[in-house]
Amino acid sequence: MIEVLVGALDTLLFFLRPTVFVFGAVAAVGAAGSWAVRTRRLSPFSGAARFIRERIDPWLVAPMERRLLRAGGTPTSAPLWALAVVILGGLLLISTIQFLRNELIMLFMASQSGSSLIAVLIRWTFSILRIALFARVISSWVGGGPYSKWWRWSYQLTEWFLAPLRSVIPTIGMIDISVLVAYFGLGILESVIVNALMR
Repeated sequence: MIEVLVGALDTLLFFLRPTVFVFGAVAAVGAAGSWAVRTRRLSPFSGAARFIRERIDPWLVAPMERRLLRAGGTPTSAPLWALAVVILGGLLLISTIQFLRNELIMLFMASQSGSSLIAVLIRWTFSILRIALFARVISSWVGGGPYSKWWRWSYQLTEWFLAPLRSVIPTIGMIDISVLVAYFGLGILESVIVNALMR
């Protein structure tokens, strides 16, 4: 069963990588054209500018432009932000599928020996906590918070061990290093627990 899933994910990755590359390249050309029109590097009255405004902007730039304007950004940066979202989204999709593939392989190998199945579950738990820490850092960069519907899960998963760390570890200027300490602490705690189980 797991071999079939891994094979399906391998096939999906085989087709997905070039597809994401093509979409990224098309988005890069479209974003560059839209940026050139918006910054007047390309005449806004030319046929190419009309094509970009009618065919590319509605599906690539307009959704990002609306979000940027609501956040107080400038419309000229919308094509670059849209390109970044397309590229990062594609990389995140590929990385997620590759992560699932590797975890399925690890689960298959662990199912062959009973004691390492518990170790895999412990590794998964610590991986989820580290992903939540990473998401929490990203949310602080993009203006998310503990009450945002997109980021609430990361705060709920991590606040129980970050709050005591914050009361002990001082900040360095405006930088809160408790997340960094927690990230490395989780790695150390995971290796101690897994090594204790494997003995």
